[in-house]
Order: sequence, then C-alpha cells, then structure tokens
Amino acid sequence: MRKVISLLTLFVFLSACQSNKKESQVQNPNSIHKAIAQEVLQVSEYTYLRVLEEDGKEIWLAAPSIQAEIGQTYYFKKGMEMSNFNSKELNKTFETVYFIDKLSTYPNMSTPAALNNTSNSVAVTNQAAKPMIEKKEVNIEPLKNAITIAQLYKDLNAFKGKKVTLKGQVTKYNPAILNKNWIHIQDGTEYNDKFDLTATLTSEVKVGDIVTIEGVITTNKDFGYGYVYELIMEDAVLKQ
Repeated sequence: MRKVISLLTLFVFLSACQSNKKESQVQNPNSIHKAIAQEVLQVSEYTYLRVLEEDGKEIWLAAPSIQAEIGQTYYFKKGMEMSNFNSKELNKTFETVYFIDKLSTYPNMSTPAALNNTSNSVAVTNQAAKPMIEKKEVNIEPLKNAITIAQLYKDLNAFKGKKVTLKGQVTKYNPAILNKNWIHIQDGTEYNDKFDLTATLTSEVKVGDIVTIEGVITTNKDFGYGYVYELIMEDAVLKQ
C-alpha cells in the first residue's frame, strides 16, 4: 500500500512539474532567443535571415532592412509567424517565417544611444522602423466630392472612422503581406510636411499608377512589431 501511495505521490509531483513547465512556456511568449545567422537575403524593405537557434533548429526571420552578417550572433523575440509566405522579390516561398521588429547583439536586447557601423562595431542593434518616404513630384487634379491628403492630415479627427474618396499616384507597392496589398499614394498636397497615405487593398496596382480609392480612415493604427500608422485607409476599394 505504501508503494502505491509513493508511486501516486511521485506521479502527481512529476505531473505538476510538467504542468508548471508548460505554463511557464505559455506565460513567456516574449522570451529572448539566441541564434547565429546562416544566410542573409536582402530585398527592398526587408532582410530575411536563416538562423540557427541554440537548440539546433533552423528558422527564418524577417526584419525591416538591416545590415546583417553571416556568422553573427543575434538576440530577438519571435514575432508574427507566417506560414507559406511568398516573397515575390525573392521568388521564394517560406514554409514558416517570423516577422520581428528588432535584432540585437546584446543578450538583454538593449539599445545603445547611438548606432555605429564602423569596422569595430557592425550591426550593433537594429530597431524596426518604417522606411523613409520620399516625396515625389506629383500633381493630381482633385476629383469632385473627393478629398486630398492635405485635408486628411489637417482634419484628422474629423475624418476618423469616415469613408472617403481620394485620387493619387502609387509611389510604393508591397503585395501579399498579411493577405493584403499595401500601397503608398501621394497627390501633390501636404500638411505640416505630411504628404503620404498608406492604404491596404486586395486589387493589384503598379508603382506610377494613378488610382482613385475609397475606404474608411483609421488613425493611430498599431499592427504591432513596430508598425504604427498615424493615418491609414484599410480595405480600400479601387474606383473606376
């Protein structure tokens, strides 16, 4: 009888340990991972890295464009996991890729006051940031009953949650991200040095196209992983 009780006690103890271990894993989704870069692929706005983790597992990471080096040890927190993600620029489909907002050579992922890319200190830390948007020479004649980008920024709160129509030129196009196509458009107007509108849509366009889009305006949209938009038009529709 004592043996049975002892075995039951041991079983309960081991089960509790296993349960605590699983609970700990669930409660620490933002744990810092360590890995060594095995391969680096650069595209216009992202850097893809095939890395070898401490447990010997290889995974792919995607971060906003950085100067990464093969053989360098990096620390990161796993971000959004994308399955069967296709990069048209690379003509490659990743079975699984993690989109992250930061790589660091510091185990605690601290960010130094200044970044230094000298030969003695390369790729110290790379913080996610949306790429700088260049103002283009665009001159669009506004449509009747439509608004301009300058009007949007000037009366941001008034347009929040409202459906608007806007005509502009596509200056940047990023397809098939989070099951949407992402565009930047400009119409030649600006307010307080703000001249660009980001929009998501399912239609395909090309850089240089003059388009008329309609959609609801969202302000201070935070997609996580370092991507925060003061102003964005989500699920826009192309108008003929």
